[in-house]
Amino acid sequence: MEKNQKWAFLSTGLCGLCIILGIFLPLPKIILNIILFSGIIFGGFKQTKEGILELIHEKHLNVDLLMALAALGACLIGDFLEGAILTFIFSLAGSLEEYTLGKSQKELTALLNLQPKVALRVENGTPKEVPVESLLLNDLVLVPKGSQIPIDALIEKGEGLINEAAVTGESLPKEKKLGEQVFAGTVNIGDPIEIRVNKNADETLFSRIVKLVKEAQNTPSATSSFIEKIEDTYVKVVLIAVPLVILFMYFVLSWTFKESFYRGMVLLVVASPCALVASATPATLAAISHGAKRGLIFKGGAPLENLAGLKAIAFDKTGTLTKGKPVVTDVEFFTTVEAEKKTYAMLVYEMEKNSTHPLAQALKAHFKEFSNHQLNITVGEKTAVGMETVYKDQHYLIGKPLKESLAHLSKEHLTRLKELQEAGKTVVCLYKNNDIQGYFALLDLPQENAKEVLNYFKQQQIHTTILTGDQKSTGETVGRLLGADETFTQMLPEDKTKIIKAQGEKYGINAMCGDGINDAPALASATVGIAMGEGTDIAMDVADVVVMKNQLDRLVFSHKLAKKLKRVVIENIVFSLSVIAVLILSNFLQILDMPLGVVGHEGSTILVILNGLRLLHLKE
Repeated sequence: MEKNQKWAFLSTGLCGLCIILGIFLPLPKIILNIILFSGIIFGGFKQTKEGILELIHEKHLNVDLLMALAALGACLIGDFLEGAILTFIFSLAGSLEEYTLGKSQKELTALLNLQPKVALRVENGTPKEVPVESLLLNDLVLVPKGSQIPIDALIEKGEGLINEAAVTGESLPKEKKLGEQVFAGTVNIGDPIEIRVNKNADETLFSRIVKLVKEAQNTPSATSSFIEKIEDTYVKVVLIAVPLVILFMYFVLSWTFKESFYRGMVLLVVASPCALVASATPATLAAISHGAKRGLIFKGGAPLENLAGLKAIAFDKTGTLTKGKPVVTDVEFFTTVEAEKKTYAMLVYEMEKNSTHPLAQALKAHFKEFSNHQLNITVGEKTAVGMETVYKDQHYLIGKPLKESLAHLSKEHLTRLKELQEAGKTVVCLYKNNDIQGYFALLDLPQENAKEVLNYFKQQQIHTTILTGDQKSTGETVGRLLGADETFTQMLPEDKTKIIKAQGEKYGINAMCGDGINDAPALASATVGIAMGEGTDIAMDVADVVVMKNQLDRLVFSHKLAKKLKRVVIENIVFSLSVIAVLILSNFLQILDMPLGVVGHEGSTILVILNGLRLLHLKE
């Protein structure tokens, strides 16, 4: 807990202690009043100070300032206990809200730390380590195997196998040839390459991600602005009404000044919006706590409020709607001899078992039953093609389909391969002396309940979209399988952000659900950013909601919880305003004295809090 949060709870605790002492200690009334007034100072100093500063610097009146005046008004008519209780309730609510919202503004630091810091600039044929910021346009940079690409550039020498998951979210590495673009923050998992800088360090795709996140976080929501406006108006009305009412009672109704002032102070107390403010905060805290028990982390009440009015939701594909790892879905060996099939399977396992490539890992997992069959082979990598070896004087290669080999396949097999590729699957072939002996189709399969989740949102009249960096065929296949309203493919981070902003303008309240660094700008740009718990730290930091353990079905529960919270808050608001209206009317009719006003005022506050706490035990 941060220092300011500790002080908030300490001041609330001291205020509560003073109330207890003021009630139970057998001391002279003047001493008890001093103790109670000390409690008002302890509990109300921070909020009163903030209210005064906001009034001076921003010309904005908030409820905190009104509560401070209400507490002082209670003291002026001798009811120090009422003033202390009012202060305690508001101080406690403020402390809990501050703790719940906590600190979630360290995302940019985490994101900036992920950017490459150094590069190997080639000077006179020799690599020299330099800060990325010192790189200039047209500088030549060496990127060893397994190293992070430090800056946006074009490949000058060699052919790279680039893992672009950090930028595009694509689960499979991309082959990059001479003259092709590579991005800062991606990783070269192939042979060493040399790249020619074509973007300044502050203009890279990664830098733009940081900029987009900053812009999104600094844009206030329409809801926040509306609440501030209502609060300012409410306080102004009450502050103007109280002295006018006192004057009206004294001059028009000819009540005594003492009676008029007394009724004015009662009005200030009963009109203070404790119950109104408590209508939302305890219920929201209860919903947040209940969500945490169900694997949902809400960063404050705003995400819940917005989820209740959700009109559109977009999903990143890889790792969110899908498992994030390809699996073998189809296996076809051309031979009918079982012994040959077994040999091929053993060769595939042996050739791929030491590779870190996602496709190799998938093939290894599929053929793991052959892990006990050791073959005495030496495996090498054929750049931009796959893995190769020699077994019993025969050359074997496993890799992408090669045109020269495909030309010898039958029409039936060619048709089948085309169908697999059109279905969005990645096809890998096994070659023997350049002749195809079989092929394997792999696909990043959807999560088990992904289709049910999208169906739920569609039934709720919420527009569903899939955003992916994958190729068109792969992305659209998943979109069809899950029944999404729209599917956008080959998306870069800035493309996703544009779509999210456009949907925000079209539908109003929208959400983005993702798990990668590349999703961070879109998560921050959406009304509600939702990160999957097994995703990157920056995605979870930027998001408003974190779904732990990638439980996609928790999204459905989060929406139901948000709608229930909205209903409870509306109930509380209607009830609290009704009580305030009744108390004000009773005060004018002179049938309400201060003790009864306290009972009505604090009783309504307690009731709305209890109603909100029902959300702690909401059943699914």
